[in-house]
Amino acid sequence: QLQLVESGGGLVQAGGSLRLSCAASGRPFSRYVMAWFRQAPGKEREFVAGVNMVGDDTDYAGSVKGRFTISRDNDKSTLSLQMNNLTSEDTAVYYCAASNLQTIAHTSPIYFGYWGQGTQVTVSS
Repeated sequence: QLQLVESGGGLVQAGGSLRLSCAASGRPFSRYVMAWFRQAPGKEREFVAGVNMVGDDTDYAGSVKGRFTISRDNDKSTLSLQMNNLTSEDTAVYYCAASNLQTIAHTSPIYFGYWGQGTQVTVSS
């Protein structure tokens, strides 16, 4: 069973930056496509960014493109999300997720079978 643990959330002012991390264990990390999702109160969970198994192909939601950067370190079994120029619209619980499907084309949560517990990101305006 693959276990995922997020860290790095917190409170930041609008325009600031945060870096989220996700530590994986239990299964070979490099076998999974990885992604970040987020869920704001009263809203559905939405795709933020994804990265393929080797880390050379990424995908972003339009709302974060140019501000967020996803990356992975397969040697350390970690996934990261660098978030810059944050706005109040980025306030949500952020989740790390893993998929057995060998493509980053799928951005729906239903394609991701492993999830972390989430980390809160709050952006004050």
